[in-house]
Amino acid sequence: MWIYEKRLEYPVCIKRPNAKLAGVIISQLGGPDGEMGAATRYLSQRYSMPDRKIVGILTDVGTEELAHIEIVSAILYQLTRNLSIQEIKDSGFDKYFVDHTTGVYPQAASGVPFSASTLQSTGDVFADLNEDLAAEQKARLTYDNILRLSDDPDVSDAIRFLRAREIVHYQRFGDAIRLAQDSFEDKKNFYAYNPAFDR
Repeated sequence: MWIYEKRLEYPVCIKRPNAKLAGVIISQLGGPDGEMGAATRYLSQRYSMPDRKIVGILTDVGTEELAHIEIVSAILYQLTRNLSIQEIKDSGFDKYFVDHTTGVYPQAASGVPFSASTLQSTGDVFADLNEDLAAEQKARLTYDNILRLSDDPDVSDAIRFLRAREIVHYQRFGDAIRLAQDSFEDKKNFYAYNPAFDR
């Protein structure tokens, strides 16, 4: 299906640990609009798409989201490595530390663990693609919020890369909707793939 190169899509080199910042960034791993949800959503939705080009877009974006899981996880690891117990306490990272030490665990910044209940795969081409457009905008907004909170240029650099990719993914899903509309110009074909609509 694809070739995996054993390196990050974008390099992460954080010089200063910062558990407080990690506690915010973790939302882009396992939060409601995070990378884990995006990869799961797109790689599930692709099976019900009627056009191979749309399947290709969902596969491309879904597998890139797996690479983003790696980048966010590398950021989290580097922000929390070699922390003293006092640094963990002072940063408010102690609640996370009790359950996970400094292991990378998918959850929201609020502490809610990752759940597939935050995503949908309906089998309806337009419902799913419109959800994907919204998901990319929500992820972009989360990265914007992280950039507002980050004062570390090493962290902000990687976050800006991820934010830029969300914009590209949004554009790709716009392309997918146009492809779907073109393939459904024949109403018979449209209703064959969307039986919920009245004729």
